[in-house]
Amino acid sequence: MSLSLPDIEALFARRGAEQYSGEPVTQLEHALQCATLAEAEGADNELVTAALLHDLGHLTQDLGESPTLRGLDDRHQHAALPHLKGRFPARVLGAIGLHVDAKRYLCATRPGYHGALSEDSKRSLLLQGGVFDAAQAAAFIALAGAADAVRVRVWDDLAKSPSMVTPPLAHFLERARRVVVA
Repeated sequence: MSLSLPDIEALFARRGAEQYSGEPVTQLEHALQCATLAEAEGADNELVTAALLHDLGHLTQDLGESPTLRGLDDRHQHAALPHLKGRFPARVLGAIGLHVDAKRYLCATRPGYHGALSEDSKRSLLLQGGVFDAAQAAAFIALAGAADAVRVRVWDDLAKSPSMVTPPLAHFLERARRVVVA
């Protein structure tokens, strides 16, 4: 079932106050912070929308709090896509679908990146296939949308501050409205 913008707003209203696994922010705070960081870097509407919605898959399924503690990869990057397909352009969907592999790529290519990950992110990394080897990293970054996914991933890692001030959800939904395709 494809989610409209009012459906997405309602989903955030219903589940956005849930804790973002192992982090000092809620799901909504994390989404807003990620979109705010994208906007601050001058990202266009498609990439800001991808930043806002990159973890929507956590809200479209209910696996309980911190599934990684139970050894579960929630595959949230893929869980969101059926709900967004047909509503958003391929660029938005690609950045969302590839943001987990972007973490695997950054761990392989950026010194110090792995060490800066939160404990939950390190646990999920292992469940998601671990750090890419050189060939996997090269194949990943050659994919269409990989560079956008890397940008979303970097914002994702920074969007975990309990004190960051952001615009409201309505601000980012308005930006998303500009890229909706259906």
